Amino acid sequence: MLTRRTIAWNALLLLLGVIVLFSILLVQKGVLRVSFLDVGQGDAILVTGPTGVEMLVDGGRDRSVLRELPRQLGTLDRSVSIVVATHPDADHVAGLADVFERYQVRSYIESGVIHETTVTERLSAALEKEEGLTRTVARSGQRLHLGSGAYADILYPDRDVSRVESNAGSIIMRVVYGDTSFLLTGDAPSSIEGILAAQHNTALQSDVLKAGHHGSKTSTNALFLSVVTPSIVVISAGRDNTYGHPHAEVLERIRGAGAHILSTAEEGTIEFVSDGRTVRQK
Repeated sequence: MLTRRTIAWNALLLLLGVIVLFSILLVQKGVLRVSFLDVGQGDAILVTGPTGVEMLVDGGRDRSVLRELPRQLGTLDRSVSIVVATHPDADHVAGLADVFERYQVRSYIESGVIHETTVTERLSAALEKEEGLTRTVARSGQRLHLGSGAYADILYPDRDVSRVESNAGSIIMRVVYGDTSFLLTGDAPSSIEGILAAQHNTALQSDVLKAGHHGSKTSTNALFLSVVTPSIVVISAGRDNTYGHPHAEVLERIRGAGAHILSTAEEGTIEFVSDGRTVRQK
């Protein structure tokens, strides 16, 4: 005869089994997923490769990223393969210290910009505590492998940016799977967009472009749009933010380029899935 304790234990095991199965099913194999997380006025982008390799690009300005990551990774997944900090501004890296406290991370990639604040000091302390962490300063030409032929190519910085203005040192990367691609630009200003356009030209073409600097008028210029030719431009910004992002002139430029605009301020988290042939919004 089963005791109450046995019944309760069996019920707990069944519940744990369901949770594990649900978490596994959340990671859809064989496709590339790119999720622009709703973290308010900031950036946090989760890229999940076809074999489950996870890359978090930036972490927002607060703990909002910890609300969003379990929804993407599953509640039991406590590891992220790669974390990229595009540049050390608070609205991109303040949440990363919390990520390192909650998740095990194998690789950390940074721009090399020196920008000492209480936020970066807290992040540095979290990095020091992470066992087995590999730290790399980003340079053009590096390729991050995401499984099954998916990869992220770092396009910028192509030089030492330790002493440049933080936004101008942003890591820019192009995530590719088959015939599909996503261009992630951090807060890079138009001057850096011009350098990329001159260096790479049509090799920048991407299905989805993340607008630089949350849709600020200082980024996403007409020349850059004409080279990238995106079908969709994503703006990561907070609703009713004090900066007025996205700026009206940027929206006009994007519409003039024939691209569809999506914003986390309006949509919340924005998810895309690629099978290597086409990109669709989930």
